[in-house]
Amino acid sequence: MQLFYNPTISEKDTSFVFDKEESKHVIKVLRKKESDILFVTNGLGFLFKTEIALASDSKCTVTILSFEKEEPSKVQLHLAVAPTKMNERYEWFLEKATEIGIQEITPIICEHSERKVIKNDRFQKIIESAMKQSLHYYIPKFNEPITYKEFVKKDFNGQKFIAHCEETNKKSLKEALILNENITLLIGPEGDFSTKEIKLALENNYIPVSLGKTRLRTETAAVVACHSVALLNE
Repeated sequence: MQLFYNPTISEKDTSFVFDKEESKHVIKVLRKKESDILFVTNGLGFLFKTEIALASDSKCTVTILSFEKEEPSKVQLHLAVAPTKMNERYEWFLEKATEIGIQEITPIICEHSERKVIKNDRFQKIIESAMKQSLHYYIPKFNEPITYKEFVKKDFNGQKFIAHCEETNKKSLKEALILNENITLLIGPEGDFSTKEIKLALENNYIPVSLGKTRLRTETAAVVACHSVALLNE
């Protein structure tokens, strides 16, 4: 099945029109024609079965034949990950985390962050593409960047973890995870969290955890954490 994405449709609609870019892709690239069936999600758990009513490469219109809704994941994983120096590495993380199944992502700006400006539009497109490719019907929420200090002081339901590289007493993430509880996890930049930042997290009830015996890159650590949570709760 090939999946398309349109965030504007709802179960109340009987038809909708793809934007010009997606219309061109459907008609010119994929060579779809009138009466062909397309499967579309709005990223909110709905899967719509549609039929092309007007095969226009600038205004592809479809009729909704039926729809179904997938139940959301019992566990909501929120990763707060510092932007990487190279954008491509953060894009890789976003793609793989979306494929595995993540619910929310927040870029956090830390003391050691070498990149403090990110391309939200570009990152959002990476997430959308990965959602379609992996046939997910829920799109992860991608938040605006926020400072580490602001984020850590926010209130979140469920377990809260910080993964850092300092030699302190830490449990492995897999040992610390509690089944069916929401999770917020902090992943630092290339230079790791500062000692001050780690202390602030502990003061705000974050639990220090390890993601393995080896030292991981920021983007690798985030994907490992995402997979560990998905594996435990599948």
